[in-house]
Amino acid sequence: EARADYNAKYGSEPGVKFYTHVSDRYAPFHTKVIAANASEAAHILDGLLHHECSLDIREHYTDTAGAVDHVFGLCHLTGFRFAPRIRDLADRRLYVADARATYKSLDPMIGGAIDFRIIGENWDETLRLAASIKAGTVAPSILMRRLAAYPKQNALAKTLREIGRLERTLFTLDWISDPGLRRRTNAGLNKGEARNALARAVFFHRLGEIRDRTFENQRYRASGLNLVVSAVILWNTVYLSHAVAELRSSGERVRDDLLAHIAPLGWEHITFNGDYVWPTEPLQNAFRPLRNPRSELLDAA
Repeated sequence: EARADYNAKYGSEPGVKFYTHVSDRYAPFHTKVIAANASEAAHILDGLLHHECSLDIREHYTDTAGAVDHVFGLCHLTGFRFAPRIRDLADRRLYVADARATYKSLDPMIGGAIDFRIIGENWDETLRLAASIKAGTVAPSILMRRLAAYPKQNALAKTLREIGRLERTLFTLDWISDPGLRRRTNAGLNKGEARNALARAVFFHRLGEIRDRTFENQRYRASGLNLVVSAVILWNTVYLSHAVAELRSSGERVRDDLLAHIAPLGWEHITFNGDYVWPTEPLQNAFRPLRNPRSELLDAA
C-alpha cells in the first residue's frame, strides 16, 4: 500500500510495476517491484548486475525513456553496452571534445563540449564507485536516486553526466549510421513487449489485481508470475523443437535462419482457466502427440 501510486498510463487505480529483464532468447532473468511512477532507468543496472544466472550480458535494450546520461556512464564503467531506442532523434544533442572544432553537417545537433577536466579530477572516485556497484556493495538504483537528488552539487554526478554524454554521443552516431543496430534494438524491445503480453494473459488471478499490501508478498507474486511465464516459454520451446524435428523427418526443409524468428510466446493453444482434464494413462515419452494442422484438409481431399 505504501508503494502504490497513480499512473494514468496504466489506468485510474493505484498500483505498482513489475520491471522484468528479458534475454534475447526470450527468458526472463530478473524481476523487481517498483513504484508505478518510478523511472525505470534507475533500475536497469540492478537486473544486469544482480540477476544471479549464467547469462553473459553484453548489450541491453530499453525504450527512449531509459536514455539517461548517468545510465550511459554507469553501463560503460561496468562493462555493458547500453542501447536504448531513440525516437526523438531531432531533439537529441551531441557533445564534442573540442568546442573550437567545426562539424558542418552535425552543427544543428551539437549541444556543447564535454568537460574532461571534471572527469580527470574525479576519475579515481568514479572507478571506486563502479567497483562498489559491481561488487554488490551498493545497489545501482539507490545510487542513481542519490545522485539525482543533488545533480549540481555532487562531483560524482557531474562526472557520470560527462562520461554519459560522451557515450551517448558515440551511441547516437552509431544509431544514425548503423541500420543493423536499429533493427537489433527494435527486435530486442519487441521480445520484451511480447513477453509482457504473455504475462498479462497469465496474470488473471484476483482479476489481475495486485492485492498484496507488503513489499515482500508483492515480490513473491512477481516471482511467481515470472516462474509461470518461464514455464510456458519452456513448454512452447520444447514442443516447437519436436514439431521442427517431425517436419524434417517427413522431408520438409526447415531453415535454421528462419527458426531464429520464431517466438515461443504464443498462448492461444493454452487453456488458462476452465476445466482441466488429466489423462488417465501416462503419456508416451512424457510428451503429448503432435497435431497435424493439414490433417483435415488431407482427409477432405
